[in-house]
Amino acid sequence: MSGDGQTVVAADSKGAGLRGKLKKVVLAYSGGLDTSVIVPWLKENYGCEVVCFTADVGQGIKELDGLEQKAKASGASQLVVKDLTEEFVKDYIFPCLRAGAIYERKYLLGTSMARPVIAKAMVDVAAEVGADAVAHGCTGKGNDQVRFELTFFSLNPELKVVAPWREWEIQGREDAIEYAKKHNVPVPVTKKSIYSRDRNLWHLSHEGDILEDPANEPKKDMYMMSVDPEDAPDQPEYIEIGIESGLPVALNGKALSPATLLSELNTIGGKHGIGRIDMVENRLVGMKSRGVYETPGGTILFAAVQELESLTLDRESIQVKDSLALKYAEMVYAGRWFDPLKESMDAFMEKLTEKTTGSVTLKLYKGSVSVTGRKSPNSLYRQDISSFEGSEIYNQADAAGFIRLYGLPMRVRAMLEKGI
Repeated sequence: MSGDGQTVVAADSKGAGLRGKLKKVVLAYSGGLDTSVIVPWLKENYGCEVVCFTADVGQGIKELDGLEQKAKASGASQLVVKDLTEEFVKDYIFPCLRAGAIYERKYLLGTSMARPVIAKAMVDVAAEVGADAVAHGCTGKGNDQVRFELTFFSLNPELKVVAPWREWEIQGREDAIEYAKKHNVPVPVTKKSIYSRDRNLWHLSHEGDILEDPANEPKKDMYMMSVDPEDAPDQPEYIEIGIESGLPVALNGKALSPATLLSELNTIGGKHGIGRIDMVENRLVGMKSRGVYETPGGTILFAAVQELESLTLDRESIQVKDSLALKYAEMVYAGRWFDPLKESMDAFMEKLTEKTTGSVTLKLYKGSVSVTGRKSPNSLYRQDISSFEGSEIYNQADAAGFIRLYGLPMRVRAMLEKGI
């Protein structure tokens, strides 16, 4: 690709092509050890000003007040913080929900959806502060490096990209701590988790430690968003999800904003042990990885939206929608959020689900979500037709001719085989 080739070559040659040529870099910053070390590393190796950027996508940022001081102590010129929670749910999560996008039968794309909203905000901040480059702390083994950089390419192909993990000599946590002390960077004193986690308002993922062996059962104390289904309440809870044009809008008759609705469902679903997924997935970079995901509110919403479609969509519409959902999920997982094909599928999904309005009642009980009722003013279900009682519209005698014609190809093949 024109413009992008320079970035790729620079990364492959350990950044030599860009060093000394950058003026200001916007860094995706969490305040943790890795990103704290990246700040002085960028200044030392690229000689550029570093602007740190922190996005709130519902992960629960702790000690936000001290984050700016920490960033500046690491050598950053400023810290920019943006609350992207409502945008994340409304413009990223809900389109995937409407599309029915699930990666490899299980994964509800929690991390995959969050990266483009963060990367888009980084491009915006780069324009606001006059930066000519962006940087991230993704490793060279994972999917996130691709998701960030494809978004950068799509929204501003002139921005240069720096990925320290693909360049530097730091190999692990001890190397990073040593580098931080050498450059007088305050080392975060938070206890290092044995798991690699990613959290946002949609989900919490767990990787690493004993999970690296797919044969090992996760430890009970690993989970953070949901109780063990065995310890969930002994009484089921019924909830009603209101839906308009394929998107959830209300809980138990009360209209809520997208982020508020999801947050409340996370609390309710977590209490009942809903939404735990343990899977081995195929990463974009070629390797398999084992991860455990907690998606309580998202699991409830998927059940509700898909169930309402059983009333409002005909057979062929559901079949085509489900087939496109596989490709849609694959594109989101691969970081192609702003790809024209994915945006075209969004237009299709929006049009197809415009009549998917109504409500679904669900029973939550010890890890399970069961549908107990569904209703829609646009329902294609007609009791007067489906009933075993007599119907003026459906004449059972008509079925005989339909079956003869529908089964004609099979009948002809059988005649051929028997020499008739």
